[in-house]
Amino acid sequence: MTGLGKLLYDSRTGADLRAGFVSEQANLFGRSQPPVKRSIPRRLLRGCFVAIGLWLVLSVGAVAVLRFVPPLTSAFMIERRLHALVSGERDFSLQYRWTPWDRVSKQLPIALVAAEDQKFPFHHGFDVEAIQDAIADAEEGERLRGASTISQQVAKNLFLWNGRSFVRKGLEAYFTVLIEAMWPKRRILEVYLNIAEFGDGIYGAAAASERFFHKTPADLGARESALLAAVLPNPRRYRIDRGGYVQQRAAWIERQAAQLGGPAYLPR
Repeated sequence: MTGLGKLLYDSRTGADLRAGFVSEQANLFGRSQPPVKRSIPRRLLRGCFVAIGLWLVLSVGAVAVLRFVPPLTSAFMIERRLHALVSGERDFSLQYRWTPWDRVSKQLPIALVAAEDQKFPFHHGFDVEAIQDAIADAEEGERLRGASTISQQVAKNLFLWNGRSFVRKGLEAYFTVLIEAMWPKRRILEVYLNIAEFGDGIYGAAAASERFFHKTPADLGARESALLAAVLPNPRRYRIDRGGYVQQRAAWIERQAAQLGGPAYLPR
């Protein structure tokens, strides 16, 4: 081999050795390996887990905040506003104003419990006996009736939409568990009497007492409280200022409230 040839050979050999050394270093630190591409199903599954985790954090956070902060609105109020907008109800006006517990007559909470959920102070969000009775009646061919507690109604009105489906019922149960776990009973009743619909677009004790009785919620008597509670099964069908059914139901609610022991029946 001539001197020039040997020089060229040594040069190529050195270059090859340096390239090999650099390649080994790159392999050592993982830079030469192409990024592993996850399959589409795996990426979708990961995205679903992230979305569910985020939703759980937000839902728990919302319930925790509303333990102390009055809700500015509710899912049902938003739904009613949208319905009025889509259907062109130009004269529609939603009335809602939050009223603290100590500015509401003690007659209204006991009337609501007597009408809607007499086991409210004792259950943990679900009236199992009422649910079983409703299922038994449906199996005998009777119309399926509601067995929702006040806690369930708060969960539904505050966070969900109107209608019946297994998805909504499942979410209602989830929010009911959160509310019962994080709120005292008095807070649940306070929120309920403020967001319940007592007439078309009339939400809460303040708006209802002023609209129908021209007085503040603190001045409501037993009869007036019973009348408000009497329309709750369907406040857009039943009216406080008309109909014999509402009057009869209000009289029944007054008797039930008295038999329960009046305001003293409720948790403090």
